[in-house]
Amino acid sequence: MRTKANIAGHASGTAPFIPLSQAGPKPVSKVQTRCTACNLRELCLPCGLSGTDEELVYTRKRVKRGNTLYRAGDGFNSLYAIRSGFFKTTLMLDDSREQVTAFHMGGEMLGLDGIGGGTHGTSAVALEDSEVCVMLYSRLLEVTQSIPMLQNQFHKVMSREISREHGVMMLLGSMRAEERLATFLLNLSQRFGARAYSRNDFQLRMTRREIGSYLGLKLETVSRAFSKFQEEGVLDVQQKNVKILDAGKLREAMGRRLL
Repeated sequence: MRTKANIAGHASGTAPFIPLSQAGPKPVSKVQTRCTACNLRELCLPCGLSGTDEELVYTRKRVKRGNTLYRAGDGFNSLYAIRSGFFKTTLMLDDSREQVTAFHMGGEMLGLDGIGGGTHGTSAVALEDSEVCVMLYSRLLEVTQSIPMLQNQFHKVMSREISREHGVMMLLGSMRAEERLATFLLNLSQRFGARAYSRNDFQLRMTRREIGSYLGLKLETVSRAFSKFQEEGVLDVQQKNVKILDAGKLREAMGRRLL
């Protein structure tokens, strides 16, 4: 039985995670990928591809923890499906502070921000050793014209990203500290569950400072909210390991108005 959500990409477009130290000598670059062999295919864009098209469109790339997949301002030419690992996307504010805009796990897409303007609006940084499937966008457009299923899936991915951005705006615009953290943890719980991991026992890949940046909260506020949930018996937090002891109370906290 899987418990700790080691998101090495088991369910959203990623195959079971193999630590890079055990993955053999093959370097980053270009390894042809068959999506039919990937147990995250149902959560990922490539579900409409098969056979030759898979091999023409996809290569793999490994990204070490702390390294950048692409930077804000880079020219856009590819989309990236996370095969294993975990990423954050960030942008640099005018005062040189880093703003975390999203966290992405196995089976989710990176790079969609570059479609409209031709350059990436954010930077994508690996929070752990990760691997992505690289999809040349021009080739992907050619393939979608002949595969309606893939085109529909691509639209679903775009819609999902728009919904996620709207959710972040709601977090920052209308919720208080505990509500924001509760919503964030429940969202992670749901995403882990979709990847066949435990919804209630998982490892955070991001720091509390990064969570605060994403939620629009100070580090101290995030720590206080975690401590309060722990004192109330809602969570058991051991460093980065989080156990949700009472999901019902956590859901209630989403609607709790604080004094």
